[in-house]
Amino acid sequence: MKDEFLNRDLSQLEFNSRVLSQAEQANIPPLERLKYLCISSSNLDEFFEIRVAGLKEQEATFGFSKKSKENYYPAELLELITARTHQLVKKQYLVYNQKILPLLKSNNILFLDEKHWRPEQRRWLHNYFFRELLPVLSPVGLDPAHPFPNVLNKNLCFVISLEGTDAYGRQGRIAILQAPRTLPRIIRAPSKKNKNKFEFVLLSTIIESQIQSLFPGMNVTGFFQFRVTRNSDLFLDDEAVDNLRQALEGELRQRSLGNAVRLEVSENCPTEIVEILRQEFLLNQKEVYRCNGPVNLMRLNQVPDLINQENLKFQKFVSKIPKALRNSEDLFAVIKKSDILLHHPYESFQPVIDFLIKAARDNQVVSIKQTLYRTGADSPIVDALIEAARLGKEVTVIIELKARFDEQDNLDLATRLQNAGATVVYGVVGYKTHAKCILVVRREGKRLRKYVHLGTGNYHPVTANLYTDMGFFSSSAQITNDVQKIFTQITSAGRSLKLKRLFQSPFTLHSKFISLIKKEANHARAGLPAKIICKMNALTETKIASELYKASNAGVKIQLIVRGSCIIKPGVKGLSENISVRSVIGRFLEHTRIYFFQNNNNPLVFLSSADWMERNCFSRVEIAFPIDEPAIKSRIVNEGLKLYLRDNANAWKLENTGRYRIIKSRSKKLTSAQDDLLKKLTTNKS
Repeated sequence: MKDEFLNRDLSQLEFNSRVLSQAEQANIPPLERLKYLCISSSNLDEFFEIRVAGLKEQEATFGFSKKSKENYYPAELLELITARTHQLVKKQYLVYNQKILPLLKSNNILFLDEKHWRPEQRRWLHNYFFRELLPVLSPVGLDPAHPFPNVLNKNLCFVISLEGTDAYGRQGRIAILQAPRTLPRIIRAPSKKNKNKFEFVLLSTIIESQIQSLFPGMNVTGFFQFRVTRNSDLFLDDEAVDNLRQALEGELRQRSLGNAVRLEVSENCPTEIVEILRQEFLLNQKEVYRCNGPVNLMRLNQVPDLINQENLKFQKFVSKIPKALRNSEDLFAVIKKSDILLHHPYESFQPVIDFLIKAARDNQVVSIKQTLYRTGADSPIVDALIEAARLGKEVTVIIELKARFDEQDNLDLATRLQNAGATVVYGVVGYKTHAKCILVVRREGKRLRKYVHLGTGNYHPVTANLYTDMGFFSSSAQITNDVQKIFTQITSAGRSLKLKRLFQSPFTLHSKFISLIKKEANHARAGLPAKIICKMNALTETKIASELYKASNAGVKIQLIVRGSCIIKPGVKGLSENISVRSVIGRFLEHTRIYFFQNNNNPLVFLSSADWMERNCFSRVEIAFPIDEPAIKSRIVNEGLKLYLRDNANAWKLENTGRYRIIKSRSKKLTSAQDDLLKKLTTNKS
């Protein structure tokens, strides 16, 4: 039925609209508002690179012969997406020009046009151009001997219109200039009079001021920015791949030159020049986006790091370390005594790093196994694994090479680990390894004892301070044995092994969650207490959504906290009357996956690496793990679910139309889940 589900892609655009709204909030510090604007721009880039690119491929392949699950032909959906993205882009530049720039200016942060350069700045920028920029700039004049250059994905480019004749008698018309990616996009201009005044000049402004010097004897009649977004999804034929690493390296070399999916141009670029660009990149007119400002707002993301005014940013905080782990010399003894929960970023990620460092240096530890999806180019996690391998531990690391946009970093990490003597496995061909687990095996007396860390987020120390996630230490035999079986399944050949406590995709995770939803529906039909509360990044798997509808009709109260895409239509009579969906957008990116089932007042709580998406259920290696310790279970429900259901400061309610409206408090008291957790679990940093 066409009206049963919302469309995933349109829902994702609604999420980006909510992010952009943060840039308009007066209670958010100025530089943080700028960051939200940049994030909305970056999100839209990836949306075009992956989602729009995929739809264009479907349109070319299937035309009007195949519809989506929501009953759209690819062309129909592209029309809707194009209309919505044009609205979003227009709003981005309205926010930039009418709100962000004036706000920054009022705080002595300025982006200077050439006409506002003071004489000493003009001299400095003139010298900067000829010293730092001119030697690396290579404009290409278009003629039969100089065809249109290969324009790299998302690179800052300029189209220059010319008049006159060059040294070889060629008539000028059009030239293309790509800004090398090594050049900074924002330069701070000298300001001797006021050290608390921050004056910046965009790279494009500096080049434009000296563009005539690149075309001696000719007349530059126009200088316009443009940027091309290309299909960046990597294609690997899983059945034909003999060496995953070699195949991926080959694909990465081609990523920057995929088919064009979007053209951004300066608002003042003449129509005839836009047409030349559009035809070159084989795009239609609706795929051209006029920009009233920098063609890549994300380049402004550098600015907050260049400004040392802490009053213009979120207040700093110090993540706490749980009392049980504070000043403990024997981390393994603490974990053996009881399970431990970490709620990031409010609680520190450092115990996870310490866990690996201690395992590397502990003479009783015999092996360490870990999955890595995203961890960063310079990671203490990897350093600890390398140290363990060099000290003679048996180290096995499953690195997911196809972690989107982190592929090159992961290739480099794999090389470092292999050179240290670790065994590196590239997951399972056809299934991304997205599970987050560490298994440490330690000899204690006459027996081997296993310890695990399981998480909802990546082993990435930087994003652990920016994303909300939960991590879990345990030495429970049933949990650790299941984790060992999962590592065995991934690294060796054989049939899937039966797990006692963990759910695992692509084998049991989907069916187990379906079974739990059905069980709640049966409780409701029998008049027993029945409730489902879930928190995740996205809900787009139709079979789970259908079971939630059935459970709603059976009388189960279902409360969903979904950060991004959600295909559920809440509050529809006869379909979803008992379902509510909210999205919380705040200082941190909500990333925790929590699944709660009331189970006739014997609650079941699971943490997971998986969202309720088709890919997570069927084409990834994922885990969901149960929480048994009552105190930890209570913490997860209170901190991760109930507090978010009370949020009336940063929460949005999903309407059955697919649009969201901000939840306004009926009382004067505002509740912000993230702010409350900051107060409860951290200390301020002065």
